[in-house]
Amino acid sequence: MALEYRFIGFVSVTLAVVLVTACNQTQKAEQVAGGTDVDSAATCVSHGIPSRAAAIAESEKKHTFLGADDAAMVYIQGGTFLMGTADFADASPVHEVAVDGFWMDEHEVTNAQFARFVAATGYQTVAERPLDPKDFPDVPLDALQPGSAVFTPPNQAVGLANHLQWWRYVNGASWRHPEGPGSGIRDRESEPVVHIAYEDAAAFAKWAGKRLPTEAEWEYAARAGHSNSTYYWGNDLKPKGQWVANVYQGNFPVEDKGEDGYKGVAPVKSYPPNAWGLYDMDGNVWEWCSDYYRPDYYKNSPSANPNGPTDSYDPMEPGAVKRVQRGGSFLCNEQYCERYIAGSRGKGEISSGSNNLGFRCVSDQPPPSSD
Repeated sequence: MALEYRFIGFVSVTLAVVLVTACNQTQKAEQVAGGTDVDSAATCVSHGIPSRAAAIAESEKKHTFLGADDAAMVYIQGGTFLMGTADFADASPVHEVAVDGFWMDEHEVTNAQFARFVAATGYQTVAERPLDPKDFPDVPLDALQPGSAVFTPPNQAVGLANHLQWWRYVNGASWRHPEGPGSGIRDRESEPVVHIAYEDAAAFAKWAGKRLPTEAEWEYAARAGHSNSTYYWGNDLKPKGQWVANVYQGNFPVEDKGEDGYKGVAPVKSYPPNAWGLYDMDGNVWEWCSDYYRPDYYKNSPSANPNGPTDSYDPMEPGAVKRVQRGGSFLCNEQYCERYIAGSRGKGEISSGSNNLGFRCVSDQPPPSSD
C-alpha cells in the first residue's frame, strides 16, 4: 500500500544520518517543546442541541487579538464528533470523541510569520544545524551536510513501491531555501513555511504563546460539522467541477498538471475556507499534531479530549520516534496518497522535514491584544 508517510528524508547516504538523528534528538525535541507534547453537535444551548447553522455561526466568530506571530485565529466551539475512518487501518475504529473549545490559526504558518520568529529569537531549524560526526561514525564526512528532503520527480514513469525514487535529500534545503541552494522565499512570504521538523514547530508555538493541536482537535476543526463525508469539504472530490484544495493532478510522480492552479505549494488562503473559516485543512502541506503516533491508538483512546499515546511506535520503523501529521499535501492523489480522505492520518519522524511539511497552531485562550 503506497502511502505518503513522512520518513522521506532517509535518502542515499543520509539514510543513516536521519536514523541516528531520530534517536539523538528526541530528548532535545521534548525540552524545546516545553511541554507541548504531550457532527453536528457543537454546543449545548438552553435545553437542546443547536442546529448546524447555529453551530457554524458561533464558530465563525473571529477575534481581533494577535499573538507574537500576528496570526488571525478562529474560535472553534467544542463538541462531539466521529473521529477516524474505516478506509485506513491506523485510523480505525471510528469512535466518538468530545473536545473542548479552542482557538485555531485560520491558515498554516507562513514564511513571513516564521521569519519574524527567527528574527526575534535567532532560532535555527533542525535542517539548518551542523551534524556531529560523532553521531554518525559510519557516514562519510562529506555526506554530513545540513539539509532536508525535497520532492524531485523522476524523468520517467516509475513504480510506486519505493518512495525514494522521488524524494532526494538536498544539502542546504531548509525553510529559507525550499528547493535547496539557489531557491529562496522572496515573493513567497504568504506560502506555508516548509522543511519544519516537529521540534521547530513546537518551538514556534511556544514563542507565539500557543501550542500544536491534538489530532482530535485538528480533525474536529477540519470536519467543520461534516460528520460522515468522504472529504473534509463533502463527498465530491471536485464540487461543481472545481478543485477546492491543493492536491496532485496527473500521473504521479512524473506529471503534475496543476489543474487546481498550482504545481507544488500554494499561498495560504488560495482556496475557499471550510464552514468554520479555516483554510487549507486539506492538501497544500502536511501539518504536525502534538500526538505521538501509534497505529493501534484508536482502539483504546479516551472519549474526551484525547492527547495521544504516551509513546510512539510504528511497526514499519520500530526505532523511529514519530508524531501524527494531518491533512495531506500537494502530493496527495487517488493514485498514490489518499490521505486527504476525512479522518485519515499521517505520521512523521520527529527530526525529519520536507518541502511539503508545515504546521499551524492552536490556543486555549485568545492571545493578548497587540494594541
